[in-house]
Amino acid sequence: MTWMRWAPALEKALYDPEGGFYRRPEGPAGHFRTSVHASPRFARAVARLLLEVDEALGRPEELALVDVGAGRGELITGVLAELPEGVRARLRPYGVEIADRPAGLLSTALWTSEPPRGVSGLLFANEWLDNVPLDVGEVDDAGALRYVEVETATGEERLGGPVSAQDAAWAARWWPVEEPGERVEFGGPRDAAWARAVAGLERGLAVAVDYGHTAGRRPPFGTLAGFRDGREVAPVPDGSRDVTAHVALDAIAVPGLHSLWTEQRAALRALGVSGGRPPLALASTDPAGYLRALSGAGEGAELTDPAGLGGFGWLVQAVRISVPESLEPLAGWQTLGS
Repeated sequence: MTWMRWAPALEKALYDPEGGFYRRPEGPAGHFRTSVHASPRFARAVARLLLEVDEALGRPEELALVDVGAGRGELITGVLAELPEGVRARLRPYGVEIADRPAGLLSTALWTSEPPRGVSGLLFANEWLDNVPLDVGEVDDAGALRYVEVETATGEERLGGPVSAQDAAWAARWWPVEEPGERVEFGGPRDAAWARAVAGLERGLAVAVDYGHTAGRRPPFGTLAGFRDGREVAPVPDGSRDVTAHVALDAIAVPGLHSLWTEQRAALRALGVSGGRPPLALASTDPAGYLRALSGAGEGAELTDPAGLGGFGWLVQAVRISVPESLEPLAGWQTLGS
């Protein structure tokens, strides 16, 4: 039996070159459905946001699209298909991913394991941070916070040693726990990963999209979950499945930036995605158009469903630019202190 803390167990299970889940040839799309896979309307909305960022930047000579956690390049490909030729000519796409470069990706797209530095444009991280490995803690019967260890082949858990001062401080600030059995998923590695990614933007907009939670709404027993072949399974870190944990979206925010937390349904509606059905009269005047619009409405409804994809959280942070036009009316913009 192999026992270890959750962070190293997740690192091996997800990213090991000799069998990690994200090294598998089928990619994430072979196991679960993200917004990118659900509908081209998602890429269309991101393309609209990129155009508004381009405008806020004054249409620079080179415009970056940084797709963090790029999978097999589906979002980059979808966004490129929606852009005017003049913008595509100035665009430099970056796919940030540990898996190999996918076949057929546009030759001008750079494929890298780390976010680029010194670029201006849109940094978009869709369901990336939930797969950044982290440790888990649990309060024992004596009221002490201890690390949780996992047996990698079965998912069985046991309590390990006391948590570090760094993790204890993070929990005290962002996820306080007191009662025996309460758990915390230490978000420090996600905070650091997001800060590194945003630091690569000279100017632009950074967007993190994930299932998440904020202070006051932390789940008392954690959020670890596994997914394989399109269904939820036990979170066993054996490399055969995706294992995720929701993101503390308030904790990851980089201080000093004008920022917004909102739900995906609100953000996508602001960017033109609607789940409204087309008028029935269109069925008699343009039957084919009506069917296309009806299909699009179904896709829009899925993307904005509050019980599904629409319930994702968006953290939006502006780096030395004005807020893009479509998102500016959304309530909750604030400049974060340090």
